[in-house]
Amino acid sequence: MLGVMSRREFLSKVAKTTTISLPAGFWLHAHLLHTEALGQAIGEQLPNTELLEMQGDIARQLVEGVDAFLLQNLEQAAQNRHRSWHRDLASPVRYNESIRANREQLAKVIGLKDARPAQTTMEIVESVHSSGQVGQGANYKIYAVRWRAFRNVYGEGLLLVPESPPVADVIVLPDADHTPEQIAGLAPGVAAESQYARRLVESGCRVIIPVLINRTIKPYGTESHWSSTRLSNREYIYRPAYELGRHIIGYEVQKILAAIDWLESERENENASIGVMGWGEGGLLALYASALDTRIAAACVSGYFDAREDIWQEPIYRNVFGLLEQFGDAEIASMIAPRSLIIEAAQGPEIVIPPGTGGAPGKITTPAVKTVRAEVKRAESLVEGLTPKRWINLVVSGKGQGPYGSAAALRALIASLNEQATLVPSGDPPEILSKTIDPKVRHQRQLEELDRHTQYVLSESANVRNDFFSKVDTKSSEDFASSIQWYNDYFYKEVVGRFTQETLPPHARTRLLYDEQFYRGYQVVLDVFPGVFAYGILLLPKGMHKNEKRPVVVCQHGLEGRPRDTVMKRDYHSSFAARLAEDGFITFSPQNLYIFGDDFRTLQRKANPLGKTLFSIIIPQHQQIVDWLQTLPQVDSERIGLYGISYGGKTVMRVTPVVEDYKVAICSADFNDWVWKNASTRSPYSYVWSGEYEIFEWDLGSTFNYAEMATLIAPRPFMVERGHFDGVAPDERVAYEYAKVRFLYEAKLGIGERTEIAWFVGPHQIHGEKSFDFLHKWLDFPEGWPK
Repeated sequence: MLGVMSRREFLSKVAKTTTISLPAGFWLHAHLLHTEALGQAIGEQLPNTELLEMQGDIARQLVEGVDAFLLQNLEQAAQNRHRSWHRDLASPVRYNESIRANREQLAKVIGLKDARPAQTTMEIVESVHSSGQVGQGANYKIYAVRWRAFRNVYGEGLLLVPESPPVADVIVLPDADHTPEQIAGLAPGVAAESQYARRLVESGCRVIIPVLINRTIKPYGTESHWSSTRLSNREYIYRPAYELGRHIIGYEVQKILAAIDWLESERENENASIGVMGWGEGGLLALYASALDTRIAAACVSGYFDAREDIWQEPIYRNVFGLLEQFGDAEIASMIAPRSLIIEAAQGPEIVIPPGTGGAPGKITTPAVKTVRAEVKRAESLVEGLTPKRWINLVVSGKGQGPYGSAAALRALIASLNEQATLVPSGDPPEILSKTIDPKVRHQRQLEELDRHTQYVLSESANVRNDFFSKVDTKSSEDFASSIQWYNDYFYKEVVGRFTQETLPPHARTRLLYDEQFYRGYQVVLDVFPGVFAYGILLLPKGMHKNEKRPVVVCQHGLEGRPRDTVMKRDYHSSFAARLAEDGFITFSPQNLYIFGDDFRTLQRKANPLGKTLFSIIIPQHQQIVDWLQTLPQVDSERIGLYGISYGGKTVMRVTPVVEDYKVAICSADFNDWVWKNASTRSPYSYVWSGEYEIFEWDLGSTFNYAEMATLIAPRPFMVERGHFDGVAPDERVAYEYAKVRFLYEAKLGIGERTEIAWFVGPHQIHGEKSFDFLHKWLDFPEGWPK
């Protein structure tokens, strides 16, 4: 058969099938005896490079090197934060003005985007059969209430009202796994000594207790596609919100601030100040809300305050993009000064979210007293010289392991809010008067409100992106080039995250790995950052003439892949690097970071608090690879393209906008309505209930979907390769997003010939027919090269 059919015809025939089955001895190297995973290779290197002597699994060493690099950057983050602060300590007024930009940044990174209503009304929740008053204490009443926080989202919980005019107003925040009833003494589950909401109302404070979304882990999915992935309720809200520039932290802070709006409008005692107190997750929210809103006169943070360099180990719903660039707990606390802050070192929630559920693993432990003291001391040092000097007070309960909501912490809070008020001895628990509220039903209502809001934001996101891109000028190629540059820079700095340090000299190390009929293959390792390197396989076609320069196609593998998959594997990669090398192209197949499951996914967790992502490493790796390739005598530096499949296609969309040396880009088996795929809680294609918890990227919904990323690639030739049976997304979603790309190239820029979508009948795989033709055309390398 091979004797009467050309190699190109055979490849074309194979590519049209949905499964790949190739003859032994052809270009899949059945006789290959060496594997780069074991570090075994023929001892020969490329000219002008050192012999590569690394042994073992180089991919594993790559991931470990990046891990160490990120951990080092996390440790150094606190030392660099001063660059973002310009504190004026001359007076409280001048100090607050000097940290205005920091407050705005904190609000931005926790997603405070949705406007609160101009006027907030506190509504009593009751029914035909039951009263809104749910409890009665010795000198106070308890009501079930709700208040509008933003759009159609309400805060909901309890209002505790003393019989006498309140000495202060306090927003009291339970931990996520406690109900308002538990800390008010209406339900079991919290020891009487830690029912801090009840203690405050007994002492004359008016108290609002909002419901928080809890950590209950359960399966999630659509009615038509129920997933085996088990997520905590907080992670379920976090995932789509994060993609859309919102955050569960921001949502719950908004509910707190809306409650303060009401308290301000209904203040009965002009001398009564507003305070906030929280434990565990409530402590986090109390700290953030108090830093952002100067109407809060005093805050008590219990069982939470700590150093945050290990935030990547905490549950993912605490992941805040770029947090540690400007903020540790000490910096956030310093934004409260000179208002009062009480830190209670006490027993905190102990939470473990194990791996293997589909959700992100994480844990919460009680902060060590030593660490709490150090962070408090650091906070004091940040505002040294600001008056009054005694603005922060550390209360230690039982050597840091004692009950939360201690009398000492409550006395300090009340005294900070009203010098005339005191903490009174605790009385009997309140009487239950009505079963108006079922806490489980109420919690589900709160969960669904946030879900619906996020889906509303998703529905509007295309309009938001259009507004964001309104400054792009397509009147001429020159106008387009100049106007798009700001967006390229923004994409790299604000979305991907850019490490500012210079890359190292490449210090290329190589060794021969394959010696095949049509090419020789070399392992290549290049230095990038300290401890971080790029690694891949270079295929050099045989038969090149002296001084001949050829184009290069960089071939990027998919999830959990390796460079060898693009060379010799009969799966969805279809050995496209080898096939292209047999067509005469030089190819380079990099090892990407997305390998080894949780080991690589935690790299994203470590990068995000620094305002970075996996692609903050991958882009410099690709730039180093291209820079080195351009030094090879066989390479034409003006004819280098990037072709990636699946997660490699995702790489194409993020690397090509930044690495301008790539002159052609092909995204295979990945291109789709990416924001929808990450943020929809209605689609069975959604990543919301997948195990790929690292996939979510901060605020893409407001900035760059795939059409916008393709805009950053323009006017360079760009192709989408799409199998009709690819499970990434339905055809109509791919077509919807690509239509915007086609409109830009054809209708706006007049270069429609530079973009194509290659549809084929097949699954999630490289097809390699029209895409190969596209590469031959736009890398100016006609088929039929001489052997």
